[in-house]
Amino acid sequence: MEEFSASRVDAYLRRIGAERPGSASAAALRDLHLRHLRTVPFESLSIHLGQEIVLAGEALLDKLLHGGRGGFCYELNGVFALLLRSLGYRVELLQARVHSADGGPGIPYDHLALRVACEEGRTWLVDVGFGDHSHFPLAFDEPGEQSDPGGVFRIVPVDGRHGDLDVLQNGVPRYRLETRPRVLSDFVTGAWWHSTSPVSGFTRKPVCSLLTETGRTTLSDRVLTVTAGGERTERTLTDDAEVLATYRTHFGIDLPRVPVPLHPRP
Repeated sequence: MEEFSASRVDAYLRRIGAERPGSASAAALRDLHLRHLRTVPFESLSIHLGQEIVLAGEALLDKLLHGGRGGFCYELNGVFALLLRSLGYRVELLQARVHSADGGPGIPYDHLALRVACEEGRTWLVDVGFGDHSHFPLAFDEPGEQSDPGGVFRIVPVDGRHGDLDVLQNGVPRYRLETRPRVLSDFVTGAWWHSTSPVSGFTRKPVCSLLTETGRTTLSDRVLTVTAGGERTERTLTDDAEVLATYRTHFGIDLPRVPVPLHPRP
């Protein structure tokens, strides 16, 4: 797995407002994780702008550094893995299948998450690409509940499936992890399916979401939802100019045109 040059690492750290950590510690990892979530949006805009999604390190970094862009799980966790490795962390890519509302698993390589080992020797589940999830890394070796600003999480073994783990948020299974390490190119098919299939939720409408200090801001097609201090407001944007202004104001993204749903829901 490639690493970035020192200058590219510094540019990445400036993008998320972080100092270069003195060591690959758990405390530094927590700081990087939270800063990433608050500065790099989870977004599917490329799908609806006709832009190719390229799962390669330099392409992912270029997208992140230019125009304030983010991406979905393969991009966000893929590029974050490269940053962490360049900073001295031991990083493994894990594939996961996201649990649907009815409890069934998604496609293979449905999601990309990270297993990260710090200098202290403990390993962590790192995920900056799942939208509304944990704000901080979760300990792999903790079988009990882990309290986080994003909820109460557990990582539990799956009966009858050696090595598989379910990640639960507030008692609800979110995704099932396989613990065998993968490489970024393994996820190309999953990324292609999610960015092209009419069955994929990602192709039905553009979504852009960002964690804030007081809550979360999300633009789903033309519906802007802001949660702050426990209060939730929602409104529908009226025209293209307002949509583009919202991307700039709330997410730091300057787009040439409004994303148009690839496969809009009937």
